[in-house]
Amino acid sequence: MSARMKLSQLKTSQQIAAAEARDPQIAAELERTSVAEQLALWLIRYRVEHDLSQTALARLVDMKQPAIARLEAAEHEPSLATLARLSRALDVSLTLAIAPQSVVLQSA
Repeated sequence: MSARMKLSQLKTSQQIAAAEARDPQIAAELERTSVAEQLALWLIRYRVEHDLSQTALARLVDMKQPAIARLEAAEHEPSLATLARLSRALDVSLTLAIAPQSVVLQSA
């Protein structure tokens, strides 16, 4: 016999994220990767808005395509040198706002 669940019983992504954020290990991982994830989203958005492939973007910023793929996958926290390189090559201001409870990447 299969268990059936009503659509109204399913949790939203916000409810799941809130529950996961209360887990200390998950919260620590979210904190550790927050800048990487913010940069990944920004970089993907930039590529889409400028109709660029990963390879084309890599050429613009003098990097190899696999490096762009890793940035977009948020696999590692970007170094300040990488952020500076992206800023210079794309002529965009990137700012890290660091506060006791958050680190936020902002672009202008």
